Amino acid sequence: MSTSTTIAGTDGSLRCRWCGAAPEFEIYHDHEWGFPVADDVRLFEKLCLESFQSGLSWRTILTKRENFRRAFDNFDFHRVARYGGKQVARLLHDEGIVRHRGKIEAVINNARCAVALQVEQGSLAAYFWQYQVDSATAVQPQTVSISPESVALSKDLKKHGWTFVGPTTVYAFMQAVGLVNDHAPECVIAAKVVRARKVFQVPTDTVRPVDK
Repeated sequence: MSTSTTIAGTDGSLRCRWCGAAPEFEIYHDHEWGFPVADDVRLFEKLCLESFQSGLSWRTILTKRENFRRAFDNFDFHRVARYGGKQVARLLHDEGIVRHRGKIEAVINNARCAVALQVEQGSLAAYFWQYQVDSATAVQPQTVSISPESVALSKDLKKHGWTFVGPTTVYAFMQAVGLVNDHAPECVIAAKVVRARKVFQVPTDTVRPVDK
């Protein structure tokens, strides 16, 4: 791959070119993007934020992330699942977030779906990590915006009632939480992500049989 996919960072080391587009991106790129995540709340948060990004820039969402966390109870989906009309009205008047009724209502709907999916699968992590991209068959980093895995995950999420989870949104989520390592090979962080993935214990189904 050509080094055209990279750019020199603030320390002179090569990084994925996209992280040079805004000052906030380098820290996010270096410490979060692509590193494997197993925490259910963090996974839910990231998918919600990717849904909010639809039609907008990631910078808009990233700079508002703390506001989103405050507004949505830190994305504790068990709490968000109990939101009703009063909370929707509050969120629609919250200038710190993206005030899009459809996306706000999707977070609440998806929180309820997440609660059900957690019960069904044992954890959201166990569910999502079934869709990780095999590095042996992955395409060159940052050359696609969807993958067969993101299409399959999007389809299954919709079957479970989730909304605002199209294949492109889902692929961005997969890139962010390590389901695919999409760092350019020359990127100074790429090897760190590879090492993190090697020691990462992929979550498995922890559902216990129901006593009858």
